[in-house]
Amino acid sequence: MQAAVSAIEYYLPPKTVSTADLAAEFPEWAVDKIDEKMGIRERHVSAPGECASDLAVAAARRLFDSGACRPDQIDYVLLCTQSPDHFLPSTACLIQDRLGIPSGAGALDFNLGCSGYVYGLGLAQGLISSGQASTVLLITADTLTKFINPGDKSVRSVFGDAAAVTLLSADDSTAPLIGPFIYGTNGRGAPNLMVPAGGMRQPRNGETAVTVEDDGGNVRSRNDLFMDGAEIFTFSLDVVPQTVNSLLAKAGLQASDVDLFVFHQANRFMLEHLRKRLRIPAGKLQLSMSHCGNTVSSSIPIALKHAAAEGKLPPGALVMLVGFGVGYSWGGTLLRCSGLR
Repeated sequence: MQAAVSAIEYYLPPKTVSTADLAAEFPEWAVDKIDEKMGIRERHVSAPGECASDLAVAAARRLFDSGACRPDQIDYVLLCTQSPDHFLPSTACLIQDRLGIPSGAGALDFNLGCSGYVYGLGLAQGLISSGQASTVLLITADTLTKFINPGDKSVRSVFGDAAAVTLLSADDSTAPLIGPFIYGTNGRGAPNLMVPAGGMRQPRNGETAVTVEDDGGNVRSRNDLFMDGAEIFTFSLDVVPQTVNSLLAKAGLQASDVDLFVFHQANRFMLEHLRKRLRIPAGKLQLSMSHCGNTVSSSIPIALKHAAAEGKLPPGALVMLVGFGVGYSWGGTLLRCSGLR
């Protein structure tokens, strides 16, 4: 059996921070400057006490309400998150219980960011093609804004909270509908996008909570998210073209064979640079971040949902997905559409 992506839904928490809101807090930034560079009009922010599982459950209920499937038809739950409800148990177990998914289903978390959706598709395909599961719920959910210091405008302008749910079902197609896959990892880049304190290596304490101001006027502590934007930009411009070209070569295809490119929705500035470097026609690169910002592992499925609504994913369409970021971690795959809802 082959794995097929049959439906996607997503959920954004209701509270938003607009570009105008940020410009009011940081008068040195003009609204049009942020919009032009980031391509992000607003970001959704989870409420106090609202966790990744809450966003995930809301997205999954939308999927079930759509009629795509029922909870009792799910036999595996995969959750990609870097902001779990607890260190243990796995948040996927909490989601299984809240959604009424049968206790005979498997459920696990995996900790990955911007490349996580591609990795999750690889895991789901492996489960289905090996006969371990026939219906997999791949969930991406993060409340990354909880790691952001309010005084750090460098990341406040970028990230938003979200969850997305992708239904993968067994299909009797003779040819793979997902794949091949390209993966990559370079842990030396880990310090460039990190929350330094809060884990076992460096527990939070009074010292890690002390804030400092960097040369750009951004305020943060070691308890907060840090991103070296210049290093991340350089990394992305290096690995994404390599991943695209390696994936095309592995699949025996040309770039012109791909109907739509859906990259991790980091920001418009970065994606436009990648598009020009790869010589992708403007109409073939999906941009779906203006209403929600960079939603980490949920950015690709949200963009896919928008592409489907815009009529860009008819049955038979060939889509290239590339995720890249924190870790450093990256991955790419090809998706052959078979009627995405």
